[in-house]
Amino acid sequence: MSVSKVALITGASRGVGAAVARAFAAQGDTRVVVNYHNNASAANQLVEELDKIRSMANNDILAGSAPWFLAIQADTSNREQMTSLVQQTIDQMGRLDIVVSNVGWTRMTDFMNLDHADDEADWDRCFDVNVKSHFRLFRACQTYLERSEGVFIATASVAGVKPSGSSLPYAVTKAALIHLVKSLAIIAGPKIRVNSVAPGVLMTDWGRGFPTEKIKAVEKKNVLKRLATPEDVAEQVRFLATSRSITGTNTVIDAGFSL
Repeated sequence: MSVSKVALITGASRGVGAAVARAFAAQGDTRVVVNYHNNASAANQLVEELDKIRSMANNDILAGSAPWFLAIQADTSNREQMTSLVQQTIDQMGRLDIVVSNVGWTRMTDFMNLDHADDEADWDRCFDVNVKSHFRLFRACQTYLERSEGVFIATASVAGVKPSGSSLPYAVTKAALIHLVKSLAIIAGPKIRVNSVAPGVLMTDWGRGFPTEKIKAVEKKNVLKRLATPEDVAEQVRFLATSRSITGTNTVIDAGFSL
């Protein structure tokens, strides 16, 4: 009998996280824990949707009595809640193979205005959420990923590759996250693969926070003359989750913005 893998996706009730969950559900062979912070309604609705997606895949893989899809509330910036989230995943699903660390924080400011960037609270929160929380999650799931020889995938940003984005603290901390991923890949190998994806502007709740004129300017600048989508990011995450030979990489998904 084939054994299904288990994926934990943080910040998964909407946007990129939800798109990744749908991509795994469409495979039909991966159980998914949908982590959410506040929006229980969206998370539970997504779980129902995932069940329908998997049933349409007509996959006959069996894996005991554990549920296929589950929503668990936790604030991933809180170390105790994050540790509890991982433990609940193990208790409910029995194993952990894929972790998609999909959290981030910013405050929209003018990237070119250093007065706007000179805010200690912004720097502290950006470092805590965009860097340290990913490290804390890795530590919480490290033992289980070693056991399954699994993969840890973090959501970075093109702002961490090309100076740009919603704020200077955000761009700098996303660059730090990319370096953290490369460092963890060296430290955690050969048992665990560690990678990141760096989306450009996406039309998620977050992306819609940018002024319309800025969105149009980005679309015009992009080589492909369109924006990347959450589904584009999800396909890359799914690829990284299945590849046995890729670690320490950061994949930019920006329709050519950074070229």
